[in-house]
This record gives sequence, C-alpha cells and structure tokens, in this order.
Amino acid sequence: MEILGITTLEWVGYLASLAVLISFTMKDLRKLRMINGVGCLLFVLYGFMIPSLRVGLPIIITNLAIFGINIYHLTRKKA
Repeated sequence: MEILGITTLEWVGYLASLAVLISFTMKDLRKLRMINGVGCLLFVLYGFMIPSLRVGLPIIITNLAIFGINIYHLTRKKA
C-alpha cells in the first residue's frame, strides 16, 4: 500500500524516526523515555516489516534493548 508514493514500510520508519527525534526535545526525562519507547517499538515493527530478516534483525535487537532500558528506568524505584 502506498500513500503519497510512500510505502507503509517507509511510513513506519519515518514515524519511528520522528518519535525518537521528538523525544530528544523533552526536558522531562520521564516523558523523553516514554516517547523514545514509542519510537523504539515503531522501529521494532519496522525491522519486522523489512522483507529480509537479515537486514531487519539488527534494528529489532537494538531497539528492543533500548526499549528495555527505558522501561527499566521508568519503573525502578528511587532510593
């Protein structure tokens, strides 16, 4: 499927990039981690949508790891 000549795969990649970019404009660290987490999950989806798993796997692994780090920091209790 294409919208404006851009495939669904490309749209997901652009949205993921936009979410990560927006996250770095946040002053509130909690909000940064939440928006960055959304970007990470979109990148994981993007990685799975790439026809070649060999190409998509590094994107999936990296963004799952970053998502896990974001979740850890969002849920840990402060001493």
